[in-house]
Amino acid sequence: MPFLIRPSRRFPVCCPVTYQCGEFEGHGTVWNVSLTGWRFSGNLPLLKGEVCSLTVNLPSEPPIYVVAAHVRWVQRGEEYGVETLVMDDESRVDMEQYICQRVEDRFVEIHTRRTARRRNDEVDREF
Repeated sequence: MPFLIRPSRRFPVCCPVTYQCGEFEGHGTVWNVSLTGWRFSGNLPLLKGEVCSLTVNLPSEPPIYVVAAHVRWVQRGEEYGVETLVMDDESRVDMEQYICQRVEDRFVEIHTRRTARRRNDEVDREF
């Protein structure tokens, strides 16, 4: 399998997902998200290449509806990487806002850590 660079940064999350493939429905947990895909585990086996739909309940957000997602990889028969193919407009906007908030949170975290480190360095120099 060739090495590919992901088109979007992934963000860790732990939230419930319901997914459908054909007439069957599975339930599981999303482990990370990006604007273009999802990593989740669940109780309904999927095969690489299948197309499924997802309903994801992100923390503090309305449900995200993915109309069609392509199963790109399967690990241990219960963990999946899927690429978003079709998402309704409202869910796309909600997802973009969620990802933007994660980026902002990460930026604040890094800035806070760097500021604290600089203050500690200044205190150390004074002694």
